[in-house]
Amino acid sequence: MTTRYFGKPIKRNEDPRLLTGQALFVDDVHLPDMLHVAFVRSDLAHARIRRIDTAAARERPGVVAVYTAEDLGDYWRPGPLLVPPPPVKDIVFHQRTQVPLAKDKVRHAGEAVAMVVAESRYIAEDAAEEIFVEYEPLPGVVDLEEALQPDAPRVHEDLESNLAAHVIQEKGSYATAREQADVVISRRFVYDRGTAAAMENRGIVAHWDFKSQHLTVWDTTQAPIPIRNGLAAMLGLSEHQVRVIAPFIGGGFGPKIMMFYPEEMLLPWVSMQLKRPVKWIEDREENFYATTQERGQIHQAEMALTQDGRILGVKDVFLHDTGAYDPYGLTVPINSQCTLLGCYDVPNYYSEFRVVFTNKPIVTPYRGAGRQHGVFVMERLLDLAARELGLDRAEIRRRNFIPPDKFPYNNQIIYQDFAPLVYDSGNYEPALDKALELIDYQRFIQEEQPRLRAEGRKVGLGIVTYVEGTGIGPYEGARVTVEASGKVSVATGIGTQGQGHFTSFAQLVAEQLGVDVGDIFLVTGDTDQFYWGAGTFASRGAVVAGNAIHAGAQAVRRKILKMASEELEVAEEDLELVDGTVRVKGVPDSAIKLGELAVKANPLRGAVKPDAEPGLEATAYFGPERGATASGVHAMILEIDPETMLVEIQKYVVVHDCGKVINPLILEGQIQGGVAQGIGNAFYEQLFFSENGTLLNASFMDYLLPTATDVPAIISDHLETPSPLNPLGVKGAGEAGAIPVGPLFAQAVEDALDIPGLEIREIPLSPNRLFELIRGERTEREADHG
Repeated sequence: MTTRYFGKPIKRNEDPRLLTGQALFVDDVHLPDMLHVAFVRSDLAHARIRRIDTAAARERPGVVAVYTAEDLGDYWRPGPLLVPPPPVKDIVFHQRTQVPLAKDKVRHAGEAVAMVVAESRYIAEDAAEEIFVEYEPLPGVVDLEEALQPDAPRVHEDLESNLAAHVIQEKGSYATAREQADVVISRRFVYDRGTAAAMENRGIVAHWDFKSQHLTVWDTTQAPIPIRNGLAAMLGLSEHQVRVIAPFIGGGFGPKIMMFYPEEMLLPWVSMQLKRPVKWIEDREENFYATTQERGQIHQAEMALTQDGRILGVKDVFLHDTGAYDPYGLTVPINSQCTLLGCYDVPNYYSEFRVVFTNKPIVTPYRGAGRQHGVFVMERLLDLAARELGLDRAEIRRRNFIPPDKFPYNNQIIYQDFAPLVYDSGNYEPALDKALELIDYQRFIQEEQPRLRAEGRKVGLGIVTYVEGTGIGPYEGARVTVEASGKVSVATGIGTQGQGHFTSFAQLVAEQLGVDVGDIFLVTGDTDQFYWGAGTFASRGAVVAGNAIHAGAQAVRRKILKMASEELEVAEEDLELVDGTVRVKGVPDSAIKLGELAVKANPLRGAVKPDAEPGLEATAYFGPERGATASGVHAMILEIDPETMLVEIQKYVVVHDCGKVINPLILEGQIQGGVAQGIGNAFYEQLFFSENGTLLNASFMDYLLPTATDVPAIISDHLETPSPLNPLGVKGAGEAGAIPVGPLFAQAVEDALDIPGLEIREIPLSPNRLFELIRGERTEREADHG
């Protein structure tokens, strides 16, 4: 079908505002008589609070109020559980959620113990320095394996151990598969912590209007509607008394879906107490402690195969670090458990994980949300199996792909949306072939690499595959309205953090209504504009909100055609919508502007037909049966400097399948941004904690991020296997760029170094860590030959 807007690389509507400084961010909100907040945060990861002396701070000029947990009275309570555990048989889950201010005990460094409200942030910070907290230090719980020992200190002393959850999921019989296998590959894998490091830190402005009895909150959240609902419940207000606005956000990446952060619970309450607007903007050091993190897991995994490389089964037993609390339930480890299966036909699978409380900041999803871990384990096992069996690494993957005629493919385990993990559609072999072609695989292996190695250069190639569960429910909605001016307004409940919603969503409406994309005004993330919705997370915006907007636009189109057919006295099928008008096909002079039709649809006087609806407007909702599964292949060529162990990526290829593509230009941006974060996660970014839980590199002086010179140009291609689960046939793409980079990096580095026996079974890497791994391998070989 020929389309006018859908599938076209239209430049983003929102960019002029962003590039000229006219976009509203939370820190741009300035209100009369506004107060500012600073927090006193614990320097210790695990300690009892013996005493808090706030006297000096309260006496400082300009300080309006100081609060500790005791001052909150009945408002002090643990936050809600955001995601309950899935319906897995015999699951164990211990709910322990974060508190507004620590009482009696702190459980991670950076946990807030007191709050200062002052006339300026400067005064608030100075006063916070004057608050004296007497702590009784306790041994830290940091190492995942040691945390489960019987004599380990307990993060939550009301529990018998630091076990937060225990889950087993099984498909077939791995024990039988192992008995039948010709070869079993067994290894330990480690995936360590990182942080999202969004350009914009978190921030909140809360304003309680006492006269109107109305609360307005500007928040850097990915889920404004659930935040509104939760705040109303906490504060004893009607939901209609609370307005939450998520304006432009400088990067969300998952941590900003967390709710409720202590600051989100506190600032609205303080504004109601003081009857003045209050503001808090997180500084970068706070961000390292107070914003959630991700990635810490340890896997003991094995794969059973036949001699020709067919997977008979996989077993994976792993530990997952949830930090000091578990408000996000089991989303991250469930994603790891499910995504491990990848693009492959795995007949037997045993997966068991234990979630562990530690004295580290809370873990919630961060771009990839546990999928990275599973992909790393599976792809590394396949690399090791290929080496053991003497197979080509691309060929072993090809032999195990799920064939196209097996879709929908039921993996027979429960996914994060509480439904069985069923892949809706996919065709993996063409993507692999395209990636091999774009990376010029055979020529590199047979000609280029031998020539460069002969010159003493360390060059290597990696190629991996992945799946990405996207577009989960429950639902999203949208309202589409043709205004008297002829412009079209669209309101939806999700927020936006740079995904290009203002353009891609406008394209969906333009396709149905025949108006220019520039004449469509989109409102996202304002609870007064749209009431229902879940939020922006899990690569679901285009799938769930996009289909709701599409349905709303279709409903408005039907209204336009019905009304125009009566006005022009022609059949609806003889009409077309073009350039902001509706007209008889082939008769341009018959055109009626949509604005004129909108005015007629909303008469100010006169009788109307029974059951007539005013205006050219419709509200629609969409909720998928289950998530849509995107997939892809990444390939990379890199070179390592043997003197410094610095890595230069020379070529990077992504072949991605996210179903029908709304805007290929925006999709390219999503992929490139994801790859940049994946590269950081693979080689630059790692959080280091002391044995007592103190974060040792909480600044950009010590926590390395990839720069523009470290991220290569991406060569990309897109295949389209439409999803049968939604009318648009789309799948999500928000996390695909980041998910497989770890195993890709590890495979390419191994290939470049070409050291017998060297196996990279951990992420992140770094030049220093590569030196250590090489030195360790050489020492081990020397000992074997000693």
